[in-house]
Amino acid sequence: MTRTRLRSKDTEKELQQYGVKFNKNDILEIVEEKHKILFINKQPSFFRYQNHWIPTLKYLQANPAILKTITIDMGAVRFIVNGADLMRPGIVALDPAIQKDEPITIIDQNNKKPIAVGITLYDSAGILMLISGKVVKNTHYVGDDLWKIEA
Repeated sequence: MTRTRLRSKDTEKELQQYGVKFNKNDILEIVEEKHKILFINKQPSFFRYQNHWIPTLKYLQANPAILKTITIDMGAVRFIVNGADLMRPGIVALDPAIQKDEPITIIDQNNKKPIAVGITLYDSAGILMLISGKVVKNTHYVGDDLWKIEA
């Protein structure tokens, strides 16, 4: 496992799409093992996926508005938390501004808590036009290896 300290100024530039700001006291480190993970103040906050930084579920719990959301019915939850991609029939609501290939948060209908992070395969209009099929690639979910990582 390798740890690399980062400068806040450089890291802010890489995360500017999320509007993340740092102060001089923040400790920023990249840890590379199975995943490339950005730790902010010893908390796993972002992970690298296909050359993009994506927020972890633990970071999203503290900062829920950072990504657009798709709400799923309770019947789809068990599939998503076992790593399945999101299929169109499980969706009950979605942000109308979702773009294709955008990271999104998947939340459950009852608790409104983040249970997974995925990459959209269609924009919101395309998703709404579909009746069936895969619409979101699941990249990180409650209980996976990334969820279990500690400082």
